[in-house]
Amino acid sequence: MAASISVIIPVYNASGHLRRCLTSLQRSDTREFECIVVDDGSTDDSPAVAREFGARVLFAGERGGPARARNLGAQEAHSEVILFLDADVCVHTDTIGRIRAAFEEDPELCAIMGSYDESPGCDEFLSQYRNLMHAFVHRNGRRAAQTFWSGCGAIRRDLFLSHGGFSHSYGRPAIEDIELGYRLQTDGRKLMLDSEIQVQHLKRWTLWGMVRTDVFDRGIPWTELILRDRCMPNDLNLQSSQRLSVVLAYLTVAVATVCSFTFGRYFLVPVISLLFFILSRYWLEAGWERKSLVGVASIGGVVIALAGLAYTHFMEELVPMLILCPVLAFSRPYYKGLDTRLRRWSRGVFAVFLAIAFLFVIDRLPEDWMVLAFFLLLAGIVILNLRFYLFLMRKKGIFFAVAAMPFHALFYFYSGLAFGAGILSFCWSTIRLKKVSHAATP
Repeated sequence: MAASISVIIPVYNASGHLRRCLTSLQRSDTREFECIVVDDGSTDDSPAVAREFGARVLFAGERGGPARARNLGAQEAHSEVILFLDADVCVHTDTIGRIRAAFEEDPELCAIMGSYDESPGCDEFLSQYRNLMHAFVHRNGRRAAQTFWSGCGAIRRDLFLSHGGFSHSYGRPAIEDIELGYRLQTDGRKLMLDSEIQVQHLKRWTLWGMVRTDVFDRGIPWTELILRDRCMPNDLNLQSSQRLSVVLAYLTVAVATVCSFTFGRYFLVPVISLLFFILSRYWLEAGWERKSLVGVASIGGVVIALAGLAYTHFMEELVPMLILCPVLAFSRPYYKGLDTRLRRWSRGVFAVFLAIAFLFVIDRLPEDWMVLAFFLLLAGIVILNLRFYLFLMRKKGIFFAVAAMPFHALFYFYSGLAFGAGILSFCWSTIRLKKVSHAATP
């Protein structure tokens, strides 16, 4: 007998994404499913869009977060299996069919997670990098999962309800799905990750949004959860290579700080200049394509500052390269109007430019074991994450992969901050709980 499925989508002011999400559901090979959209206090036309596609609309009242909205949808669902989808994902034509087949073939299966595909919906550099990073993590996760994911995750309804659903303590998108997965795994339930079950992610990421999400919505609460349950699985974002990368990121910052005090700006100028060259693509998209005067002014300010430092520290060779860098970067929007031969020529020029900048950094840095240690630590991070960088290179090209490296190193740096903050928060909560318990004891 075919397993019945209810698709539950929480939404908050995301009518544009919701429309694309529901359109993809209509194109599914399997059309026999119930679709429930739970409005979490939206002020846009998200409910109207849901009705337009024939979805059943539930109202959560005031905004309470996706955890509460999903729980409401699960309580009102009529099917044996509930599939949670985020409003900013689009299913593939076979997504629901694969989920249904998995539950039918394995009666012991309690929950199954899918994966982001390798074609993110937002074309901007940072969003491409971030969403592809998620896809890579899913591709390399263990099939026998130890957690749950509500972006595209299905679970048997009676099991979900018997475990109390998602925790309402998470009032905004956070780790409510991971917390549920920990409870299911502790209870000995069978969870599975199938990377062949895929959805497209539409989300547009900003740098601040990425940092805020990773630190406050994931890093800190996940650390508290790890300490609460005393469980840190060697999987997904917690693999040993990821933990070691965090350590190397902090050692790199420490060595760079020592070198800066020892050699002054003589050390920093070429290193920061090379970093500026690499990040020019991100700054271009963040400031130029949206015609942001602040973004363009920021780039100009960096160019002037670095050129001045280079000139005063007898690195005049850097000055023309620093001026050429934004010229090449700002020319990128016009590449599409050029023929293939000219596009290849422009990319070749940028490749030579980047190689010269790198050689200049190596040549101008002082010969000292601390400087060597700095580059060895950077090489260690690259080696530990080489598979990911090669994955990016295959999907988006070598320039994209190189430009992603600084953001990946930044990810490890603030993940370490989040882990430390999570430990402090857990210890403080434990101390407060003990004081309350002691005060309540007669």
